[in-house]
Amino acid sequence: MYADLPTELETERLRLRPWQPADAEAHRGLWIERDPRALRRIDADGRPTVEEMRGWLIENPLCAAPGLGLLPIELRSTGEFVGYCGLTVGQASFEEPEIAYELARRAHGHGYATEAARAIVDAAAGTGRRRLWATVREWNAPSFRVLEKLGFERSDRVTENAEHGNSIWMSRALR
Repeated sequence: MYADLPTELETERLRLRPWQPADAEAHRGLWIERDPRALRRIDADGRPTVEEMRGWLIENPLCAAPGLGLLPIELRSTGEFVGYCGLTVGQASFEEPEIAYELARRAHGHGYATEAARAIVDAAAGTGRRRLWATVREWNAPSFRVLEKLGFERSDRVTENAEHGNSIWMSRALR
């Protein structure tokens, strides 16, 4: 019914590719940097560990449902891991998946999130899907800016969460 999301994409400055077990340490680094209000963080016992994350990457190398994927983002010029971007069921559905992205703090402010997400939106259209969703915590202004640049609009849907902040649902038609 839908074509698979490509597992490799290139933009002018970025390469999105499949996960490798060696990415576990850099991926865990993203979790360490997360805002204290984020839902998934390194817990008081230091979990998930690098080894646990490596196991996840081996078990599910796209970190998503079959046909979708969250792909590591690396700089084409150096091969440096700077984050990930892709499509996942998340809080949405397989037919209308959720776009997700996260970048290391050192990579903020360079337009990488917008560039990677634009490649994913274009690839999603190629799978035959008609709509994408995004959920963003109300306090995450940089993510709202990225999504607005990509043509996402706020919906009337809000998932309330007093502890982590409400999630605002945004959507974008693909055709």
